[in-house]
Amino acid sequence: MDFIDEVHVDVSAGDGGDGCLSFRRAKNLPKGGPDGGDGGSGGDVVFRTNAGLNTLARFRYEKYFGAEAGKRGLSNNKSGADGKDLVIEVPVGTIIYDESFKEKVADLSKDNQEFVVAKGGKGGSGNLRFKSSTNRSPRKITQGKEGGSLSLRLELRLLADVGLLGRPNSGKSSLVKAVSSANPKIADYEFTTLKPSLGVVDYSTDKSFVISDIPGLITGASKGIGLGFQFLKHLSRTRLVLLLIDVDGKESKEIEEESQDLLRELNEYDNNLAEKVKWLVLNKMDLISKEKQMKLKEYFDEQKDLEVCLISAKNRQGTENLMKEVGYKLEKINE
Repeated sequence: MDFIDEVHVDVSAGDGGDGCLSFRRAKNLPKGGPDGGDGGSGGDVVFRTNAGLNTLARFRYEKYFGAEAGKRGLSNNKSGADGKDLVIEVPVGTIIYDESFKEKVADLSKDNQEFVVAKGGKGGSGNLRFKSSTNRSPRKITQGKEGGSLSLRLELRLLADVGLLGRPNSGKSSLVKAVSSANPKIADYEFTTLKPSLGVVDYSTDKSFVISDIPGLITGASKGIGLGFQFLKHLSRTRLVLLLIDVDGKESKEIEEESQDLLRELNEYDNNLAEKVKWLVLNKMDLISKEKQMKLKEYFDEQKDLEVCLISAKNRQGTENLMKEVGYKLEKINE
């Protein structure tokens, strides 16, 4: 299924039912009074999260959602039935924006979380409501109120503990595949990853975390260049970010410049994101000599800005230890 992370929809709550105009008539009550009941309330539009969903794809073609209207009041002082609420299921991590006011109205970050986005209209009053000592035969009723209507933008942000950031073809998908049960697409050409993939990493017997890769960033991504920009927002929900760089054919200075460029893109998009970067992961060490591996480790250990780890995602070298260190770091963050 395609990964859809932003959609526009219109919703309308149900209108309230009108009040009833009625007078009681019976042989033994020739002057029976008013008995018109109230109209029922309209149904609400409710968004509810479902952890089993991971995309907004259903909204690609379904753009309008309306709750049921309340029923008209009845004679014999019977109220009309309330309209049924419309419950719309969305993935955990869905954010709802009001398009008219350009503001966030809900952030649904937990499973089975509900939010009433549009309230149903109140039912109208039947003529019995207007009976008084001075008006024993009222012919007045009120109509039901209209339900709320909104134009909404739904945005899905993945909920992952750890995010991977790097250039296209740096090995992000390979790392996710190596350390989890996820099976992202892998190939030797740029922009293999066209949608984020999630994987669960079991770093100890009874402990795990969720890891995600995003499409590779190129220079200017924070300004909308390339594919990575539209997915940068997913990193905002992560607790840690691993900076992943392909070291094959690169000198220490080139790798440092690439890492600084990626951090600069993060800062320009959201300056809080760069603070989540805790590891510099140098990938594809199987393609360089042992001597060069040692020189790279020494060079970046002296920088002291980030933890440095050399791995080969393809051969799963160093990946298990890296995931353990990341898991323990997450535990400290939770304390």
